[in-house]
Amino acid sequence: MRIAEIIGKVVLSKVDPSVAGATWLIGVPLNHAGLNGDEAGRGEPLVMLDERGAGNGSIVAFSEGGEAAAPFHPNEKPIDAYCSAILDNLEVEPTPNTTTKKTAGEQKTLFDGPARKK
Repeated sequence: MRIAEIIGKVVLSKVDPSVAGATWLIGVPLNHAGLNGDEAGRGEPLVMLDERGAGNGSIVAFSEGGEAAAPFHPNEKPIDAYCSAILDNLEVEPTPNTTTKKTAGEQKTLFDGPARKK
């Protein structure tokens, strides 16, 4: 499972009947640096099926490949990425080798902007 920021929505004119009416979102995968706000830590956007109600700016957990289709077993759906959760809070340790100084008990959260004390 990976983490992504939702940046848009996809509208399809024709779809497989098994996913008719589904919501499709565009998400940018984030690695550790991306979770700390570094643009270099943002991956290539991908399209994912969403049944959770995520919107632009939401931070989500998603699965890919065979794991993306697993929640629908034994039914088959033609999907490669599935939004499995909307994350309400996420605490991220600073990226190693950064120039910012961390004080005791301080963690950066994606939702609070700059690092905050616990």
